[in-house]
Amino acid sequence: MPPIYPLEKLVDSVCRYHPWYRSLLVQHPLQIQLQEAQLSELPLITAEVLDQHYFTSAARPDPELSVYKTSGTSSGIRKAIYYSKEDDEGYIAAKMASYREWLKNPSIVHKALADMGTGHAASTALAIFSRLGWQAASLSFELPIEAHIAKLKQFQPDLLYTMPSILDAIVAEAGNPLLFGIQKIILVGEIAPIEWQAHIAARFGIEPADILDTYGSIEIGAIASYSHELGLYIIDETLCAEALPAEQINDRFEPLQGNEAVLVLTSYIRSMFPAIRYVTYDVVRDFQTITINGNPRQAFQCISKRIGPDLKHGEKISLYDIESVVHQFVHDAELRVKLVHNQLSIHIRSRSLKEEMLIHIQHAIEHKISEIGQMIQNRILAGITVTRAAENEHLERGTVKSKKLYF
Repeated sequence: MPPIYPLEKLVDSVCRYHPWYRSLLVQHPLQIQLQEAQLSELPLITAEVLDQHYFTSAARPDPELSVYKTSGTSSGIRKAIYYSKEDDEGYIAAKMASYREWLKNPSIVHKALADMGTGHAASTALAIFSRLGWQAASLSFELPIEAHIAKLKQFQPDLLYTMPSILDAIVAEAGNPLLFGIQKIILVGEIAPIEWQAHIAARFGIEPADILDTYGSIEIGAIASYSHELGLYIIDETLCAEALPAEQINDRFEPLQGNEAVLVLTSYIRSMFPAIRYVTYDVVRDFQTITINGNPRQAFQCISKRIGPDLKHGEKISLYDIESVVHQFVHDAELRVKLVHNQLSIHIRSRSLKEEMLIHIQHAIEHKISEIGQMIQNRILAGITVTRAAENEHLERGTVKSKKLYF
């Protein structure tokens, strides 16, 4: 947990690059006095605030800035998010510190392959690998799965940096993943339930602790990574996190479970994005502060789901919980979850899935995930269908993330 900077210094830093932020303070109903205020009294940077101020700004002409495009909402409009050299250096430093802490001895890795989507994590991967002294290579997620398999066979990386859905496809196609010789795996970009991680580790002949699940966003950068020893995601030391009730973000949101809250982040190193009480809309469970090596660190148990203006009653549906239930029946499951016309459908590809299991999986989802059961009972959801995909069927994928709720 970072030291709490004086708010005046923090606000001045934000206003230097985002002058419109000062107007939020003026309009704030508390009429904030920065000398006496707490961080929790500053306005939230919500999606509405960003749409009104940040994403309407003219393009920044500085050639030294990196720019990444994201749709941001279901509108599909690509929005520009900027990184300065200092922002990039802060991100790279945070990732390197996370990897070193996990590996203990980074020199055990000699070759690393980045196999993922586009964006900030992908663009900085090779620089991070190089600074750690590893021979580095990369592969585009847009290539057919056969190209991923061929590259793994040819390059034989000690470490693979990829997304869970890409790893699912590799395992399904590879036959025997042990032949790749992979000893360490870093995950990014999608949910990775603990049960799923354990199965993946077994397929590669490694231990679950040899997998590092990382959590970040294009807006903030590196946010947290999972500690198998502690059973928690540990938030990066350059961030100050808050866990807020959903209705405090927006009164149209329904209350979450008692141990759930929306993650809100403040960065003391990010400059080209207004990362001061930024609302991630990610729902975390069991947010807490623990002590590691004598220092307080913020942590949470998992990301259960995401809320937002486009999800409606999908806000109650946790992909984390659905995956966890399914993996109790079949360890090699690859899922696509859809919510169409109030019908929840789970389409599963798995070599070990038997037809008679489908009804048991459906029953378990309805009865082990209380929110879904209650939605069915209240007729908010029409019901659940669980179907089996053919082994050679290509499951629907988004542009990058395929572990998501499809509408």
